[in-house]
Amino acid sequence: MRFQLSEDQRALRDGVREVLARRFGPRELRAAADGPPALDRALWRALGDAGFFALRLPESEGGVGLGLPEAVLAFEEAGRVLLPGPLIATHLAAGRVPGAATGETVVTAVDGGLVEWLEGADVVLGGGERGAAGPGAVAVAVRSVDPLTPLHRVPAGGPEAAPDPVAVLLTAAEQLGGATRACELAVQHARTREQFGQPIGGFQAVKHLCAELLVRVEVARAAVYAAAVTADPADIAAARLLADEAAVRGARDCLQVYGGMGFTWDVEVHLVLKRAWVRTRRTGGGTESEELLARELLSGIGSGGPGLR
Repeated sequence: MRFQLSEDQRALRDGVREVLARRFGPRELRAAADGPPALDRALWRALGDAGFFALRLPESEGGVGLGLPEAVLAFEEAGRVLLPGPLIATHLAAGRVPGAATGETVVTAVDGGLVEWLEGADVVLGGGERGAAGPGAVAVAVRSVDPLTPLHRVPAGGPEAAPDPVAVLLTAAEQLGGATRACELAVQHARTREQFGQPIGGFQAVKHLCAELLVRVEVARAAVYAAAVTADPADIAAARLLADEAAVRGARDCLQVYGGMGFTWDVEVHLVLKRAWVRTRRTGGGTESEELLARELLSGIGSGGPGLR
């Protein structure tokens, strides 16, 4: 299967990257991390104007009319710059919640008892009124490892719904973007940081770390892009696991390349790792994806079929 992007897809990716570079570059990321969590409404509306939230909404309903592969490209770019906010929930709400498609309304969702950006959202899906999982329920703020992802916990309001495959895949796309960012930061530092009179990228141990970073990114990218084409739940689960691994291990290896500097607040590598950790806890990650793949494999064996290929 070939994953060469079409001219239109490359233009979409480059357009999203350009918008994000203008509105949320390294300076804005640092300012957001240094201050209290606050959702940038102007940026949210700019994303709405660019069609970010309405990408998969039919043109007859005021959307862009594109598909899942294009949405994956957009969310990969958002993940690459560590763009904060309930992007996936708002994207999925386009066409269902007034104002979500245009960025006028910020939508978040209850996910496994946790809610991201509760205080910055206008609408909470899966939890009744904002700040509650049901009548009389109270949301409690919990400390998030990621300063750009405030979290609240809400009491269980009933049985957990099955993970939305699109939400799982778009989270994988964000993780892929984060893994790409970690790889870029590691390679840039390896080229410019000098020890013993030469760039540290000249040392074999550092070369191996950077090579492994790139391999994990490209393997995850192939899986995520394939899942966007097939939209098969098993493919999506596999892509999510590979993207989670690429993001977390990639950020850790990037820290290793940076050495002691990587753990300091002034270097953004720790933000990449913290965001990756938070994303792994979202619905459809970890055990849930592993169990889905196991069921698919057992189903194939039980029916005499080949199972997963």
